[in-house]
Amino acid sequence: MTLNIKKQLGLKIRHLRQAKELTQEAFAEAIGISPRTLCFIENGKNFLTAETLEKILTTLEITPEELFAVNHNKPAEDLKTEMIEIINKLTNRRQIETLYKITKSIIKV
Repeated sequence: MTLNIKKQLGLKIRHLRQAKELTQEAFAEAIGISPRTLCFIENGKNFLTAETLEKILTTLEITPEELFAVNHNKPAEDLKTEMIEIINKLTNRRQIETLYKITKSIIKV
């Protein structure tokens, strides 16, 4: 199922807000909008203004790139499953070795 841009962005804002352990009320106050407006943004019913966007980025301490990278709003288990599927399709030894090195450097096993 493909989400529209307002829903994707709203979902990302909700996840980032929750990761900072901010309630809707506290976050709405910090960015200068009503909790109802924030709810509409997070549910993809309203789109945010440029001013609100700037306040969201500042309050969440993120870059625009981090906010608009909405492709990975999937549960961790879904991401793991997709990664395994990708790995199982690899046949080129150099690609496998590269992926192995990247994974080892990230995980520090």
